[in-house]
Amino acid sequence: MVNQQSTRHRNTTLSTEDLAALRENLHEQRLFRLEQLQQLSAAAAHRPQALPDRRTASQTEVRAKLAASARMVLADVEAALVRMEQGRYGSCHLCRRPIARERLIIVPQARYCGRCQQVREAGR
Repeated sequence: MVNQQSTRHRNTTLSTEDLAALRENLHEQRLFRLEQLQQLSAAAAHRPQALPDRRTASQTEVRAKLAASARMVLADVEAALVRMEQGRYGSCHLCRRPIARERLIIVPQARYCGRCQQVREAGR
C-alpha cells in the first residue's frame, strides 16, 4: 500500500524542473498558435476577390475551422499560464485533485484530471 501511495504521489507531484519545462512548452504553443492565426488571417486577406467557387468556399471553410480551433487552444494555453502564475496549475477544476504529471506532460494545458475528463467527454 505504501508503494502505491508513493508512486501515486510521485506521478502527481511536479518538480521545479517539471514546471519550468511545462511553462516553456506552453509559451512555445502560445507562439505557434499566434503565428498560425496570423498566417490564416493573411491567407484569407490575400485570396482572390473573384466570384467564389466550390474550391474557394471549401478553403475558406477549412481556414475558418482551423482558426477557431487555434483560438480555442490558445485560450486554453493562456489560461494554463495564468494558473501557473497564480499557483493553481496542475489541480483538476472539478475534483481539485492533482492532475497526473504524465497527463500534464502530454497536455500541459489540461484543466481536468484523466477521470474527470472522461466523465466530461461521456456527458457530451
